[in-house]
Amino acid sequence: MVDAKATDCHTIGQFYGVNGKNLRRQYRDYLSDFKNWEQNKHAKQWLVFPENIGPYLSIDETALSKGELYTIITNKQAKGKKGSIVAIFSGTRAEPIVEQLLKISSKERDKVKEITLDMANSMKTIAKKCFPKAIQVTDRSHLQKLALEALQDIRVKHRWDAIDLENEQIKKARLENKTFTPKEFGNGDTRKQLLARSRYLLYKAPSNWTENQRIRSKILFDQYPDIKTAFDLAQGLRNIFNTASTIRVAYTKLAHWYKDVENTGFRAFNTIANTIAINYRSILNYFINRSTNAAAESFNAKIKAFRAQFRGVRNIEFFLFRLTTIFA
Repeated sequence: MVDAKATDCHTIGQFYGVNGKNLRRQYRDYLSDFKNWEQNKHAKQWLVFPENIGPYLSIDETALSKGELYTIITNKQAKGKKGSIVAIFSGTRAEPIVEQLLKISSKERDKVKEITLDMANSMKTIAKKCFPKAIQVTDRSHLQKLALEALQDIRVKHRWDAIDLENEQIKKARLENKTFTPKEFGNGDTRKQLLARSRYLLYKAPSNWTENQRIRSKILFDQYPDIKTAFDLAQGLRNIFNTASTIRVAYTKLAHWYKDVENTGFRAFNTIANTIAINYRSILNYFINRSTNAAAESFNAKIKAFRAQFRGVRNIEFFLFRLTTIFA
């Protein structure tokens, strides 16, 4: 028999020749235990499962419906299966989340040895007040994402300049009753195309480039040395996380990277360097166990797939009921 909790009611309805909407309503109101769900009254605000607390947690935010953010705490050891969800809270404000988590006994909360999170102050406050014995680890991917965004901003600025330049050249050619033919580089790209088509190669390490990307990158870096400098900074930050074996080594390498950033004068990268300086303790904690928030990101992907499978969220309480039935 098809599992009604894991399969869309429309699909089941087609399989058995019944109306999918009616089947969904029947499942919600009669076949499931939703109406008898004890947590239904406060499900929209908070759901807490103390029995799922483990030594290694992740805390992150995700959008469940219409862009509304929810804070989710997950147990890494459950590996995205039953027992994964420790708590779900509406919104990202620390105070109401802390209030509910502190209702869990300190003995249970003290079991947490490590919690991975992003650099949001609310997440740090929650971790500090509710799991005081846990080491906080800033997720490396957030730092790398900032560096890549700073790199892409430089590329995009040059692209807009290239578009403006080409538009001016086209106007001038028309005034002179001439046909404008943009200059092409050795790989067939125009300047505008070069900057547009270089987007994806800048996300990748040179060792992962295709031959065409290798050729395009050489032209790009010859034409725009500042993009090459920014690319080297982004790759340098990634390499620190990949190669540093201890906190001491990582601290030294980050100090050298900070100095390289200062020498370039790139405002966005200076902002990243200052962010690292402010959060350096939790960033360096990564090198203890090399922990990341990948488990939380993976669980967020499961939620998105779950939401898509059920054709969106029509009833937030019922969606949370199904979600926690499977993952909590």
